Amino acid sequence: MATTHLHMVMVPWSAFGHLIPFFQLALQLAKAGIKVSFISTPGNIKRLPNVPSNIATLLDLLVFPLPNLDDKQQLPEGCEATVDIPFEKIQYLKIAYDLLRQPVKQFIIDQKPDWILIDVIPHWMVEIAQEQHIPLVNFSVFSASAYSFFMNQTLTRSSPESWMSPPEWFGFSSPLRYPKSLATAMHEGFHGENASGISDADRVHKILQASKAVAFRTCPEYEAEYLNAFEKITGNGSKPVFPIGLLLPEKPQGRQTGEIFRWLDVQKPNSVVFVGFGSECKLSNEQTHEIAYGVELSGLPFLWALRKPHWAINELDALPCGFQERTRGRGMVCIGWAPQLEILGHSSIGGSLFHAGWGSIIETLQFGHSLVVLPFVIDQPLNARLLVDKGLGVEIERSEDGWFSRDDIAKALRLAMVSAEGEKLRIQTREAAQVFGNRDLHDSYFNRFVEYLKENGAAN
Repeated sequence: MATTHLHMVMVPWSAFGHLIPFFQLALQLAKAGIKVSFISTPGNIKRLPNVPSNIATLLDLLVFPLPNLDDKQQLPEGCEATVDIPFEKIQYLKIAYDLLRQPVKQFIIDQKPDWILIDVIPHWMVEIAQEQHIPLVNFSVFSASAYSFFMNQTLTRSSPESWMSPPEWFGFSSPLRYPKSLATAMHEGFHGENASGISDADRVHKILQASKAVAFRTCPEYEAEYLNAFEKITGNGSKPVFPIGLLLPEKPQGRQTGEIFRWLDVQKPNSVVFVGFGSECKLSNEQTHEIAYGVELSGLPFLWALRKPHWAINELDALPCGFQERTRGRGMVCIGWAPQLEILGHSSIGGSLFHAGWGSIIETLQFGHSLVVLPFVIDQPLNARLLVDKGLGVEIERSEDGWFSRDDIAKALRLAMVSAEGEKLRIQTREAAQVFGNRDLHDSYFNRFVEYLKENGAAN
């Protein structure tokens, strides 16, 4: 292993769609011989995977208690990540998160790291970094296409309607836009005031302005034009923008055991649809049941990893009455946690029905699966648009108010998985796996980023 005195502090936002990519990057940096201090709260650190023993001396998971708010109704005790709370309480999580400023500042003063790598929320790290003369890197857990859609130098989006077409600062033809049903929520969520006193747009703008470089979990083979656009709109080429590869986790070794894999072992190759909307996507009763009816109507074999919804009295209540009986033998529902990467790597899986989150796209396309997407929030609609434009996915149709039907779910699933019309899609996703699953390619991008860090840290 390379030896170096380089020390990086990482400060991710308290959402697992952010924590996990930051953790994957921390593992890669530690393997490259960089000392990493990964800062989060006790409940979040506890839910991260174990650090491999061979890099344990280089990666410290540092526990900083999340400060309590005076009003326990705003943020109940023990709620430390967005997955723990309903959407409307996230603004109060930001208040508590921002109170980490002082203890984190003291740690930075004491440790004097070479770099600070931060997410889009901890805007207060800007002053800390500047006071201590430590360079910042903004690591985006979003794709370059999505992040560049949000950003320009002045952040002037006059209305929700401006989210319904590609931004003029792209300078090229793009399929990216939000549907009318989501445009208002995105505009207000990004630019609007919240209880923390600073909008998300202002947080992002402040962090980007102060960052010495920006790193993306992506590769130019997928979205080169958006990486170039981002570089132009954030620094006109003066601020380095690094695609650092897809940070692929290690593939599971050996034969998997347990009920899930015994069931998968007897299915035909590439025949099963994996259905998974993750822990952050809080589906309503009506949405969950409509998806279930659509999966049932498709007639395809399926494996559904379903987190027990907050509205469900018990596991049975999470699904339509009689669903499991009607699909017994053809499908399997796992309520709670499921080993997603191991499932996706099984030879019986041929496609995925999911929300089009960037991390899930990476996980799925490395295996060359057909993608059926039903996006809900933030970057998901943009990711879905680009997948469809590249011929790598089928997006489920929605009405103008955003609703989707079981018939359209079944239609999209059959198109992607078995119909003659979907053969081109299946060929293209298998070809995409040659890029998304190419570890040597992604390592080469990552190594360039490491060289930059070594040559441009605070010590230099």
